[in-house]
Amino acid sequence: MQIAILTFDGFNELDSFIAAGILNRMRPKGWKAFITSPTGQVTSMNGVTVTAERPLEFAEEADAVLIGSGIKTRDIARDTAVLSRLMLDPTRQLIGAQCSGTLLLAKLGLVGDLPACTDLTTKPWVIEAGVNVVDKPFVAHGNVATAGGCLASQYLATWMIARGATLQDAEEAMHYVAPVGEKTLYVEQALAVVATYLPKEHAIAA
Repeated sequence: MQIAILTFDGFNELDSFIAAGILNRMRPKGWKAFITSPTGQVTSMNGVTVTAERPLEFAEEADAVLIGSGIKTRDIARDTAVLSRLMLDPTRQLIGAQCSGTLLLAKLGLVGDLPACTDLTTKPWVIEAGVNVVDKPFVAHGNVATAGGCLASQYLATWMIARGATLQDAEEAMHYVAPVGEKTLYVEQALAVVATYLPKEHAIAA
């Protein structure tokens, strides 16, 4: 499973790095999450500069795509040159968006009027884009998922692992990153949030 973590200038470190860290727990099984950006380097909202591992076009060939948020998402949503480089296909890819990343999903026509999640700051812009925003940390419709709140990236990662591999794999990945003394609590919470949105064969296993 090759995963593109879309990371733009002004990105939120929590969105890109938490998801990438959890998903890369699956590397022994052939998974790899790549920081994927429109330029060779991008600088976060707090001044952390990172080198892109893959160009934006990698998102088209990836098995899964996660769109992180950032302070410049509204500008990106207006940038037709950047959006034209994003050729995503929910019929063959798992696609997730975090916070203001949901605005980009809307601009790409991948949300429509389906219920979706975003952060409180971005909520008015996402509603303006025609999206039905719900007050939840995570929602999925088929192969497209959205999450709201920086720490909700754990739910996107849990969902993606459960969908692309197994619930046991998702549980083990979350167990590894969860705080000591609270591992059972964190794992149960993550699985409870995403289980509703998994195919029946996964949900039964939960």
